[in-house]
Amino acid sequence: MISLILRRLGFLMLIIWSASTIIFFIPRLSSVNPVRERFAELSRLTGYAPDDLEKIVQSFNKQFGLDLPLWQQYIDYLGNVITLDFGYSLNRYPTTVVELIAQSLPWTIGLILFATILSFIIGNLLGAVAAWPRAPRWLRNTALPFVLLMGVPPVLVGVLLLFFVGFQLKFLPLGGAYSIGLLPEMSWSFALDLLRHQILPALSLVLGSIGGWVLTMRGMGITIQGEDYVNFAEHKGLSGHRIFFDYYLRNAMLPQVTAFGLALGTVVTSAIIVEGLFALPGVGTVLINAIRANDFPVIYGIVLFITISIAVIMTLLEFLYPLLDPRINNE
Repeated sequence: MISLILRRLGFLMLIIWSASTIIFFIPRLSSVNPVRERFAELSRLTGYAPDDLEKIVQSFNKQFGLDLPLWQQYIDYLGNVITLDFGYSLNRYPTTVVELIAQSLPWTIGLILFATILSFIIGNLLGAVAAWPRAPRWLRNTALPFVLLMGVPPVLVGVLLLFFVGFQLKFLPLGGAYSIGLLPEMSWSFALDLLRHQILPALSLVLGSIGGWVLTMRGMGITIQGEDYVNFAEHKGLSGHRIFFDYYLRNAMLPQVTAFGLALGTVVTSAIIVEGLFALPGVGTVLINAIRANDFPVIYGIVLFITISIAVIMTLLEFLYPLLDPRINNE
């Protein structure tokens, strides 16, 4: 077991090092200086450029380590990655990138976990029912609308929900994390207001994700039906309820656990756009603002943070697999 853990952690470190190296070198293939680009953007917006601009740029280059040789920048960068020190934001200096991520991360985690878990549960149940021959026909056909929505981008679903549910029907707020004028507090009124503002963004991610789970689970369910243990359970005279949950659904869920970890990467990408659409103060909004402001340290830090998070989640799922299926032996 110790050898297995060490191998998996070594592979995780290799992934993190590879992602960090790519993120470090790709931007440096161009001759763009992030500090100079930021001051050039400020000059265009304000119409004013200080006379000693070059000295200011050189001072910031020294502070950010951009005046050092490339190999030394790389060594310092790897050391900062190990300590999760992604540097300072150029747009909101002296705020660090870690502080920006920490402030926005709870909003993104809440949205992603809620949308992913909800679509995972609903999609797998509908997919299992769609392949279960004993289920009523009308119940098996309930998955069809979600399969049709699978090809619609979440941002387009969000626009449609904004227009019809938020603007036309006025059932739910058009955007924002909570109503203007409210202060965050531990109260039922604030919690309900917060929940109302999260429904449309979550639905934008959920409606387009359920169809994928339905199709994969339906395929697994059809395969499982011919297995010997399912046939044996039927010949023993077990109830349909027990066969469905203990023999059919439980075994068909195993490949879906791996897909759950992989789906997080797709959901994160979609959530970034959805957060910007609904003006939520999450990591996606911070990343979009950083791209608009040419805030390169924030862009690098968020991309690297997302990569590390997904790699860690996939490693944890690999350790979880033997607990879900004792037949699997990780060696």
